[in-house]
Amino acid sequence: MCNFNQQNADTKALIHLFMKKAAENVGGANYLLALIEAMKEKKPNALMHNAKQVSSNNTIIKWNKVVFKDKVDVLQAILLEHKSSEDPDFNILNHENAKKRKLILNAVKTLSPVEFVVTPQNENDGAGFSFKIFEIIDDANVKLNPIFVAMFFCSTDFTKKALKYQI
Repeated sequence: MCNFNQQNADTKALIHLFMKKAAENVGGANYLLALIEAMKEKKPNALMHNAKQVSSNNTIIKWNKVVFKDKVDVLQAILLEHKSSEDPDFNILNHENAKKRKLILNAVKTLSPVEFVVTPQNENDGAGFSFKIFEIIDDANVKLNPIFVAMFFCSTDFTKKALKYQI
C-alpha cells in the first residue's frame, strides 16, 4: 500500500493530483513534506497525540477526535496484511476470520467521523484541505483513503514520488 510504484495508474494519478493540490493549498510541496516529517516524529503514531494536532513551521494538521492505540493497531494490521497488495482498492472488510472482521468493523464505526483539516499557518499560503480516514463506507464495503494512508503511514519518499508523478 505504501509502495507508490505498485499502485495502479488510476490510484497514482489520484494521489498525484490530490498531493499536488494539497501542496498548492498549504504553500508548496516543501511545506507539505515538512508537515509529514513533523507527523513522523510523533511516536508511536501522530494519530494518538492527545493534542489532536501536529504542526510544522508553516503548516498545521488538526483532527476532531483522539484515536486510541487499539484502533491504530487495527489500521496498522490492515496495512501490513495488504503491504504487498498491488490492488489499492481492497475492501478492508474482506477478512476470513470473523473475530478480526469484527475488530475492523468496530474500528470503522469509531473512526469514520474523524476528519483531518490541514491549514497553512500563514493564510496567504493557501486555503488548506481536509480528508477522512475512509474513502468508501457502506454495509459490505470499506476502503481506506489513500491520502490518509500516505499522510500517516507512508514515508515522505512516497509523497515525493506522488508529487513528481507524470500523468
